[in-house]
Amino acid sequence: MSATHVGIVLNPSKTSRSELEEELAPAIAEHPEMQVSWFETTVEDPGRGMAKDALEAGVDLVIAAGGDGTVRAVAEYLAEVESSADLGIIPMGTGNLLARNLEIPLNDAAKAMETALNCEARSIDLGWADITRSDGSEKLAFTVMAGVGIDAHMIIETAEGLKDKVGWLAYIESLGRALSASEVINMDLKVDGGKASRERAHTLIVGNCGMLQGGVTLLPDADPADGTLDMLVLRADGVSGWLQTLRTMLWDNGIKRLFGRKRKAESSGAVTNRQFTSATLRLGKPRVLELDGDEVGECKRVNFSVQPAAVSVRSPQA
Repeated sequence: MSATHVGIVLNPSKTSRSELEEELAPAIAEHPEMQVSWFETTVEDPGRGMAKDALEAGVDLVIAAGGDGTVRAVAEYLAEVESSADLGIIPMGTGNLLARNLEIPLNDAAKAMETALNCEARSIDLGWADITRSDGSEKLAFTVMAGVGIDAHMIIETAEGLKDKVGWLAYIESLGRALSASEVINMDLKVDGGKASRERAHTLIVGNCGMLQGGVTLLPDADPADGTLDMLVLRADGVSGWLQTLRTMLWDNGIKRLFGRKRKAESSGAVTNRQFTSATLRLGKPRVLELDGDEVGECKRVNFSVQPAAVSVRSPQA
């Protein structure tokens, strides 16, 4: 679907406008009738205000040129106002998680631009985290994953180079360090209006997409367009618990799925996988929440929900 007016929301900390303009020039030249407008993010505003300005300028395609934070901010605003404009992505961060899950070209801005201009759009869901803090509340979106717990940080932020080289082995190294570093979190969890259950876990991760860097699939059943979110709870206790965790995640939900028919992700005493549309998490004491790899501060309570078909993204998968 051709666009008549494209708005590029650029994170200038990733590259300069002049450098990106030069790289995108051949792709843009193939659409001589198309108008292109530029909107640069700031430290204070990673993209919401720029997406708003782009829509007010009349664009029908908003392209987020930056990392996961830029993509999340732009997608959040488009979903919030239920815009009919499509979202394009030029991935320029370290994780580029949504782009990876949607097979948008990485490390090549020109090819990513060609995808945004020439591919059809597919509708994807968006996750929302309604956060309660000690000093107030805030509602933020996430395109890929949200997490609470020390291990959530380790899983999302494990060394990028190591992930790309050895895949899951990087997470084994990370989880190994977690044996001594992790702290059990007391939490109450209520899923899809059911009865609240008490959990003692190291990590809770909620995802709209399942794949991390290095081709690693953390949430095997996650589908960004199925109208649900996926949840992973890790509650390993001691060496035997972590060995069970690794067996469940690497063998049962990894290798076995590669050579067998697709089935629902398995759970164990140390690992729980489930799907839901809404969940309320209450924490025994405030914990840092991560959205798409970015820390968004400590929270006491989080209401997770899904907005089906919230954003239309230009993607090869369409």
